[in-house]
Amino acid sequence: MPLAGKGMLLTSMDIDAAHEDEFNHWYDREHLEERVAIDGFLEARRYVAHAGSPRFLFLYSTRTIEVLDSPPYRARLNSPTEASKKTMARFKNMIRVVARITHSRGVGRGAKLGIVRLRPQAGKEAALRAELTQKLDPGDLAGIISMHLLESDAKLSGATSEIPAAGGGAADWFVLIDGTDVGAITGVLAARFTGTAAPADAQLISSGIYDLLWDLAKSDLPPS
Repeated sequence: MPLAGKGMLLTSMDIDAAHEDEFNHWYDREHLEERVAIDGFLEARRYVAHAGSPRFLFLYSTRTIEVLDSPPYRARLNSPTEASKKTMARFKNMIRVVARITHSRGVGRGAKLGIVRLRPQAGKEAALRAELTQKLDPGDLAGIISMHLLESDAKLSGATSEIPAAGGGAADWFVLIDGTDVGAITGVLAARFTGTAAPADAQLISSGIYDLLWDLAKSDLPPS
């Protein structure tokens, strides 16, 4: 499976330009390493919007979704560093989603990421899953590497003690399209997931394209 593990934490936010340098330093020198070091976390990926909102996007892959409700993770949430407290208090338009990776097809991942946020109609989840499974096939599409479906867990998503202002949409689903070319991703979004191609059993909340800044795997960490 192109995505590591079976669970994922997706976070996205804006930050005022005046605080962006400090925000970037915190993520690049503290936060991603701190999170990936937690037992059960496998890797983290950090993105910036090419065309989308919020501006920043982070994906944390975990061995299972249960890792994101585990004592080691909860302990870290309840004991944030001083830099974490300061930086997280500045987040705007925050999204925090804990999800199961229910479909992942292709080989590898790309430096460009398309994302579609969907709100399933109550009682239509199975039909939506079936429709999306048919669409999430990279086949031999040029510039498309892999495609994935994240199904959120509403109870685990949303605000935490660290981020009490995390926004709504805790039950939304997310389609991820890994690729190498923005034009290719734009074409797939239009052909399969947005506009007249939007799934019938869900409300289309948003879509966008993000550029990978860097990623961090558990194997990259120095020996403890």
